[in-house]
Amino acid sequence: MTTTGLPRSTQLDIARVTESLEMITPLWNVWILMTLSAQRLRYTEIKPRLPWLNDGTLHPKLRKLTDAGLVERTEVEKGHVTYGLTGRGADLMPVLTVIATWGDTHLEKPLAKNKATGKLERVTQVAPAQNIEDTLALIGPRHATPILWALKARGASSAKALSAAAMPNHRLSNVYPQLDRLVEDGLVRKDGHVFDLAANGHALAPVYRALTAWAIGRPLADTDAHPVWGEKPPPAQARSGPWLTTQSRVPAPAAPAPAEAAPALATHPPATTWQSTDLFSHQIPARPITLPQAGGPRR
Repeated sequence: MTTTGLPRSTQLDIARVTESLEMITPLWNVWILMTLSAQRLRYTEIKPRLPWLNDGTLHPKLRKLTDAGLVERTEVEKGHVTYGLTGRGADLMPVLTVIATWGDTHLEKPLAKNKATGKLERVTQVAPAQNIEDTLALIGPRHATPILWALKARGASSAKALSAAAMPNHRLSNVYPQLDRLVEDGLVRKDGHVFDLAANGHALAPVYRALTAWAIGRPLADTDAHPVWGEKPPPAQARSGPWLTTQSRVPAPAAPAPAEAAPALATHPPATTWQSTDLFSHQIPARPITLPQAGGPRR
């Protein structure tokens, strides 16, 4: 369990959420889970939906997701094996919807060339799985959630107070790189020597409420009374600067599309839930562009 200087009940919540994030944060896990969200599939049916994953990557990830209890491997008959979500995995889908919504609202939209005009324009829709992965790149690093949780619980704090609350087993100097990354990512703001949640950090409340509910096996409808994240977020503030410390998000190269495919720049608003055909924003990309996880490479 993650050790913090926070009350034991809060420590337990942070530990559960951190463990949940460790299951879904590894690269491509979200794409695999969402691919299996509509129906059970054979391996030969999964692979064409995720063409950038070779056997050496897809097989181990399916095995780890199975070991984590999110994916179920069923041998229908000899040589006929299917993969599908377990009940636990299916319960995760509404949580991913909440995370995708936060990403779509608070992450900077990428630029893409308009095929009609040849000009770079902001896209209006990003694949839900990409929004989820980009959001997890911000809150998934080891100490990000304890620090954000401590700021939400305690309000504006000094680095020394945050080190004692969120990283008590580490030297004070170790908290500064973590805080600097969260500031650059737009989740924390700094005023002199004092740190506080930025508007985007407060807006993570639905994400952490949903993750907490899933971690303890409760329905999302029961999350409003969360002891730390149950408050309404403050009014949205204008976003400035890059959303990620590494680079701005760029669109995935599109796979050859049939004649009736939608134009490169979608004009309809993004949905808050997805169907199997919505997994990749209505078109399977040849390979999504992956970003290094904020603060370092993905675990």
